[in-house]
Amino acid sequence: MDPNTLKDVLGSGLLSFPVTAFSADGAFNPDAYEKHVSWLSGYEAAALFAAGGTGELFSLRPEEVGPIVKSAKAAAGATPIVSGCGYGTEVAKGIARDAEKAGADGILLLPHYLMDAPQEGLFQHVKSVCDAIGIGVMVYNRDNSVIQPETLQRLCDACPNLIGFKDGTGDIGMVRQITATMGDRLTYLGGMPTAELFAESYLAAGFTTYSSAVFNFVPHLSVRFYKALRAGRRDECETILKQFFYPFMAIRNRSKGYAVSAVKAGVRLRGFEAGPVRPPLVDLSPEEMSMMAKLIESVSE
Repeated sequence: MDPNTLKDVLGSGLLSFPVTAFSADGAFNPDAYEKHVSWLSGYEAAALFAAGGTGELFSLRPEEVGPIVKSAKAAAGATPIVSGCGYGTEVAKGIARDAEKAGADGILLLPHYLMDAPQEGLFQHVKSVCDAIGIGVMVYNRDNSVIQPETLQRLCDACPNLIGFKDGTGDIGMVRQITATMGDRLTYLGGMPTAELFAESYLAAGFTTYSSAVFNFVPHLSVRFYKALRAGRRDECETILKQFFYPFMAIRNRSKGYAVSAVKAGVRLRGFEAGPVRPPLVDLSPEEMSMMAKLIESVSE
């Protein structure tokens, strides 16, 4: 997909990151993954992100990303597929090329590994990945990779295929400066964990969309919330937040890593063979699984 076409697609609706299905021995399970992605593609997502943060990119071997993207493309029909990408510059360039060869419509560049870096280093990192491929690139601003507005402007000038900016910092002042400075040069994606909790603030800052992790197991509710948000139905948003998202947040906050583990638990509870999370994450306890089951039942279609 042409980068500018992907840019328009990404800004047109709700986004999500399918979990990566593993078998009992921890290997990628393509059949189970494709069944889940096929189900998700029947709902109103503008694009799906394979091997992203919720897809446990941080636990995948680089050579696993291409096959995961290929499976996603096979199952998603007309829904565009964006691949996760990350780690150090040379590894990230290899992942990006593999994803492009596997048919990805674009990549999301997650933070590099471990070390903090100066702004010039971040510029060179992002530019090197953009230069390595022809498909569209989105950068994910969070943790040890926080790109300042001046650096992002330089990247926009240097990289025609840089099309998107996803934020997970929660720094509304900074992201508002970015949207005011870059304008329609980029598509802006909300990327806080359980993004619905922050969606109203990000919408006011110029972010037209976000990635919904819970779309993995309650896609109907995710779509309903997104439509209410964009239509300005604040009372409906508040009802859904109180009915589902705040209780989900309470489960998610019970342990580190549950922003992924709780989502994968929800997918299993909906009848898909998602398998366990890979270490260093851990799965929910039986008590927490029961809490998740009751919460999903409370918002069933």
